[in-house]
Amino acid sequence: MNWFRTITRFYWVLALVLIAGCGGNVQTESPASTTDETTDMSEQIGTFAFRANGEDFIRQGFVSGDGWRIDFDHAYVTLANLTSYQSDPPFDSESDDAPQASVTVQLDGPYVVDLAEGDTDADPILVGTVDAPAGRYNALAWDMVAAPDGPAQGAVIMLQGTAEKDGETVDFTLRLTQEGAYLCGDFVGDERKGILTAGGNADVEATFHFDHLFGDATMPPDDAINTDALGFAPLAELAVDGQMDMDTAALENALSDEDAAKLRAVHLAHVGEGHCRTR
Repeated sequence: MNWFRTITRFYWVLALVLIAGCGGNVQTESPASTTDETTDMSEQIGTFAFRANGEDFIRQGFVSGDGWRIDFDHAYVTLANLTSYQSDPPFDSESDDAPQASVTVQLDGPYVVDLAEGDTDADPILVGTVDAPAGRYNALAWDMVAAPDGPAQGAVIMLQGTAEKDGETVDFTLRLTQEGAYLCGDFVGDERKGILTAGGNADVEATFHFDHLFGDATMPPDDAINTDALGFAPLAELAVDGQMDMDTAALENALSDEDAAKLRAVHLAHVGEGHCRTR
């Protein structure tokens, strides 16, 4: 049956070429294995989704570590080169190693998404989908880049909303322009993500923890989530007539050295509760 294996491998490669031409890139080191010679390898394909999530902090609003109630109208993030891997052994973001990937799927981008889109119970935002080989995708990477156009043009992250404390209200627009690149391990949460079966659906998630920027009043004041965060009070002090619209450069000039250092050190990228490293 060598002739059958040869034909099967040909159709498998052809399927991957066609997939890559439909909005996503797929790389594989070898055809997926099968125990049944009569199984068409192209049937080992499912639909794989990349999502982005600002969690309830963005969808529902929250109280910062320094007591400001913050509600968001928009939370734009711009993502590029979203890449998920089938890594064996599983990738550890705490190590200096790279994912040992047999299969890689990618959405190039850039993609501008509004994490505040939808109601308070909305699902994580769909960035894009690609047809992909079945398997367990247990590592995720992406770049944060400046939005090429639209309302967030020039910003990597743009936050718009209202903050209130003790009768004072600030309408704010934050345009964060620092680009970055992140490499993450497996999603950590109530359910597993990234397990794709033949003919099935799976997703992975880039998660953004905005409490790392503003702190979280539900946590003790001396918790690192609050002591390391910028909070909102330093931003409120920069408001004029209840309005504050500043980008990273303006903020770094206006903030104290300590607060500017906190802004530069903010690390929002996660996969659920799983950690990411910069790359």
